[in-house]
Amino acid sequence: MKTYENYIDGRWQTSRAGQLREIRDPGNGELIAKVQESNRDDIIAAVQAARKAFDTGPWRKTSALDRGKLLFKVAESIRGQGKALAELEVRNCGKPLAEAEFDIADAANCFEFYGGLATKIHGETMQVPANSLSFVVREPIGVCGQIIPWNYPLLMAAWKLAPALAAGNCCILKPSEMTPLTALELAGIFGQLEFPAGVVNIVTGTGVGAGEELASNILVDKIAFTGGTVTGRKIMTGAASNIKKISLELGGKNPNVVFADADLEAAIDGALFGAFANQGEVCSAGSRLLVEKSVHKQLVDGMLAKVPRIKLGHGLSANVKMGPLISSTHRDKVESYIKVGLSEGAKLLCGGKRPQSPELTKGYFVEPTIFDEVTPNMRIAREEIFGPVLTVTTFDSEEEAIKIANDTEYGLAAGIWTKNVNRAARVAQQIRAGIVWVNTYHPTFNELPWGGFKQSGIGRELGVYGIDEYLETKQVNINLDEAPIGWY
Repeated sequence: MKTYENYIDGRWQTSRAGQLREIRDPGNGELIAKVQESNRDDIIAAVQAARKAFDTGPWRKTSALDRGKLLFKVAESIRGQGKALAELEVRNCGKPLAEAEFDIADAANCFEFYGGLATKIHGETMQVPANSLSFVVREPIGVCGQIIPWNYPLLMAAWKLAPALAAGNCCILKPSEMTPLTALELAGIFGQLEFPAGVVNIVTGTGVGAGEELASNILVDKIAFTGGTVTGRKIMTGAASNIKKISLELGGKNPNVVFADADLEAAIDGALFGAFANQGEVCSAGSRLLVEKSVHKQLVDGMLAKVPRIKLGHGLSANVKMGPLISSTHRDKVESYIKVGLSEGAKLLCGGKRPQSPELTKGYFVEPTIFDEVTPNMRIAREEIFGPVLTVTTFDSEEEAIKIANDTEYGLAAGIWTKNVNRAARVAQQIRAGIVWVNTYHPTFNELPWGGFKQSGIGRELGVYGIDEYLETKQVNINLDEAPIGWY
């Protein structure tokens, strides 16, 4: 068992509070590590280190080319440790190994993408009605606080750190207190490379003890957060202390719409994968399945035939397709929603309980659960459950499908299944969501923007849009007339 320290100002440090948190494997309850239970003093130390590194350190003088080369080295190091990082990810957050391996590879790709983008930051010259050389430049925001969730620990760290560093900022990253281990291993990678002290700081702790200070500290110029909408509102309140820039990637209650003319075999696979990948602990999960009535029975029967193939187990076990939920507390929350669904009159088709296999009793497992006959006003169709619970609702027409799809406070993602390209285009235009997939679900690309409409967030991650979130825009005017203005 390893005990981790915080990474602040280029060195490992114990928490000022002198307290540790136990990290346990959600698949079996085994103690796998201890980390620092940081408080506000630790965050303040990290912020001060980042502030010094940005204001007076060598990072601002480091060329974009050299910043990019460093990010390439981070990507190379992640790949070199890929096997160990994937296994640690499984033991910390529960997901199956195949999913963790994909996440680790994608994290490396993300650092590589932004390593290449570091030299592509550009401004523009402008013609103005004066004898002036006028131009626009893009500059780093400064000190960036970043808070990430527990469902994709290393990948979310990459999504936050890579664009911020490529843009020339200094960062304080707070991983989830439940899944900090791969982020701390990433800190070790930064420590082995030529990043100046204070450029990257990684501090563990809770939202109350550490997150609130990071959001409200007046020396932090920007806060970036991925997580629940309730916490997102608190982040916005904290950021008001000095009107700091914010970007928020929040929750979703995402529609996955299947029309009668779809390839139903593909739609069945897409519906199950959309709902149950990563145990349904995904902000973009296709947790609301909207099905045209004429194919409802065929689609539901097809899903029920395939659900038994979703093998539950520890993520390091062979052929496992679904791991445990992150904690007993979160399992209780998911189970409470299953009870709500039953009380609301939804029809439970499968799952809804803990598996009975003796080898799974020490983990936080819930069977893949499907509710049918769900109406749009039911809580299980409106509130984010963040677990392996899929609701099925039928519709009669394209217009009704769009209405139901948009009847949510969220607007992160949506899926559309149809062979009619005109319908796909029509529906995609009318669904209010930041990501729309047609005849697929869940693919995410470093090259394209990620974020949502409505209460699913503010701003975008990934692609050139992601680096824009970490840049300020400045206009510069150079007067070419040497004579005095002559105003007075």
